[in-house]
Amino acid sequence: MFRNHIKIAYRNLLKNKSFSILNITGLSVGLCVTTLIALWINFELGFDGFHENEKNLYQVNNQYEVEGEIDTWNSTPKVMATVLKADYPEISRVSRYFFETPFLFTKNEKRIKATGTAVDADFLSMFRFPLIEGNVKTALSEVNTVVLTEKLAKTLFEEKDAIGQTLTIDNSELLTVSGVLKNLPDNTMFNFEYLLPWSYLEQKGWNDDNWSNNSIVTYVQLKDGTNFGAFSEKLASLRERYDRSSPDIHTFLYPFGRIHLHGKFENGREAGGRIDTIRLFGIIAGILLLIACINFMNLSTAQSEKRAREVGVRKVVGAKKGTLIAQFMGESIFIAIISAVIASGLVWAGLPYFNELVGRPLSLLTLPPAFWWGAAGTVVLTGILAGSYPAMYLSAFRPSAVLKGHFKKKSKNDVSPRSVLVIFQFGMAIILITATVIVQQQIKKAQTRNSGYSKNNLLYTHMEGDMEQHYTLIKDELLRSGAAISVTKTNAPIIESQSNTWGMLWDGKAQDDHTIVHRMMADEAIIRTMGLELMEGRDFDLREYPSDSSAAIINQSAARLMGFEDPIGKTINDRNRDWHVIGLVKDFVLDSPYQKIEPLVIQGADGWFDVINMKLNTDRSTRENLTMIEAILKKYNPEYPFQYQFVDRAYAQKFEDQQRIGKIASAFTLLTVLISCLGLFGLASYMAENRTKEIGIRKVLGATVGNITTLLTTQFMKLVAISFVIGAPISWYFMSNWLEGFAYRVTIAWWVFPLSGILAMGIAMVTISFQAIKAAVADPTNSLKTE
Repeated sequence: MFRNHIKIAYRNLLKNKSFSILNITGLSVGLCVTTLIALWINFELGFDGFHENEKNLYQVNNQYEVEGEIDTWNSTPKVMATVLKADYPEISRVSRYFFETPFLFTKNEKRIKATGTAVDADFLSMFRFPLIEGNVKTALSEVNTVVLTEKLAKTLFEEKDAIGQTLTIDNSELLTVSGVLKNLPDNTMFNFEYLLPWSYLEQKGWNDDNWSNNSIVTYVQLKDGTNFGAFSEKLASLRERYDRSSPDIHTFLYPFGRIHLHGKFENGREAGGRIDTIRLFGIIAGILLLIACINFMNLSTAQSEKRAREVGVRKVVGAKKGTLIAQFMGESIFIAIISAVIASGLVWAGLPYFNELVGRPLSLLTLPPAFWWGAAGTVVLTGILAGSYPAMYLSAFRPSAVLKGHFKKKSKNDVSPRSVLVIFQFGMAIILITATVIVQQQIKKAQTRNSGYSKNNLLYTHMEGDMEQHYTLIKDELLRSGAAISVTKTNAPIIESQSNTWGMLWDGKAQDDHTIVHRMMADEAIIRTMGLELMEGRDFDLREYPSDSSAAIINQSAARLMGFEDPIGKTINDRNRDWHVIGLVKDFVLDSPYQKIEPLVIQGADGWFDVINMKLNTDRSTRENLTMIEAILKKYNPEYPFQYQFVDRAYAQKFEDQQRIGKIASAFTLLTVLISCLGLFGLASYMAENRTKEIGIRKVLGATVGNITTLLTTQFMKLVAISFVIGAPISWYFMSNWLEGFAYRVTIAWWVFPLSGILAMGIAMVTISFQAIKAAVADPTNSLKTE
């Protein structure tokens, strides 16, 4: 029986080649997209899921209420780890995680710039990053030691055994390699090539007991069987016990396994995160596959008249309804299997492009067996879903009516299931078209937002090695050479905020005002170098005004917060010293171009610095300028490679995530429209074929090509119009919610919805018109000569 079903399915595929191609193409594309998205979802859901202690691992977070809103952040004081381990017996292990830092590693003639961090000795016992060489418990116990990843170890020592070898870090201290880690997997939020013991930072003087300095991340591992609720209540009062400067901060533990997907907080509550994007594209993948199945249903039921007599004869000779259902289901599953084979080839060919689109290194070779079992189940389920309605529909024909040629009766007011399915397909297409337009508008709005500074010909390089001690000489030579027209040093690039506080004081500040104020440091000429717009006062100028080392320049948002109508001469206290305001600049984008601009105080030269910023001379080519800058830096800092970043390119990277969402949405929209059009093309083809004689008679009676084309397209245009009426409000609702996540956002324009409707109708019209015109221009004598 099974072989018989396969033979019948094969013969039907060959007999109806055009419909078979449309069916298989639609299902193949749907299965391909579903597989690719399932690969990505599997990768994202597996982030840091390989740690054996994951269920007991937590990140220490903080919350504080400011003006009725609860702010949540994950940075902590360095001293907190010591307190947690000493005073909370429920905690078995603690590790601090310093911000990831690039250091120069030197071994003989090799100089490698690598990014890593400093952690406590418990880190490798808490997190499962296997050591190829060395001991997990002792690898980070000595001061002047380092643990390298396998890749970095091979780069530095080639094929030699790295354990016990020495190397130089930052051209100063000698370190001994105490361990070699396996290279980090791609699906981890950690990003380091080396690990230093925390004692190394203490030796460098980078550790402190300041509870106000929230500058590192702290992880803890609870003991098995710990009552989490009771421990959370106990931990909540930690700041009250130890931090008198800000006792109202609430400390809590956040499960490590939820950070990647759910780590977004709004007003003190977990508010999704990356999981929202995963859910969204998972739903879209399911809808794409469903649309492909709908095509199958539509095309299969559209061919019902051709299969009706076959069903009637089978029933007359004794075939049961269950047997017929099994046959049609078998045909559907057979087509799904063929589609799956084709989809596999499409996935293999398209995976590199998909990886570039989503920004992940996905691979079919690393998938667990469960994924392939799930894929096989999806193929069978797709076949059953696609074939369920046609099987039930065809097997329900009454043999007496079928053999008389009266197998189908339908009143004018009946709603065809095929019509409902077409409405669903194009409703989804309209939703996705609208979403794509709005996403692109939002990206464009942020990209065209005035950043408030001049990004062109502005570059920065991090201060390393001897650059800080030779900064004045470097600056003077850069200006004398003509490579740069202005130079300033800052604590961070202008594209990001790396320091903020609620502890600044000014006249009139309320005691309960804990508004976050961002801080930046600069020595001289920051306004000129960055191209900031000066509203009042002047720029830093240490040669003319030596006291500018304790001066400050504030932005408009800071002036409004502090109530400074005339800010020049006002005093702000921060870090236990007074800063006198000498300038007011127009607000500029310091961090995200999608968010509101925060209060900012730019403090003078008496601060810490990490970056040299240069405004290049446009009278020379960029290549000439870079060559001169490299020569000057090599002169004063010969051991370090010249690495730089143009501000305009770094600023453009802020849009990558949203641009990626826009590209994926565009791709999904295109595929949805493509699959929907395949089905519509098939239905239009079938309709034209079924009405051949009617068209012939109408032409004989004087109907024009336009009359007949309009007759054949009107029915489908009505369905697309209904799709628009349903899809437009749904798309408005979801896109309005999406835009709520941006403080600086576009307003949804009314014309977006008519545009999506016109596009959908235009695409549908082009799809249908091909078959309609073909039928309308056919010679009527060919269709009527058999009568």
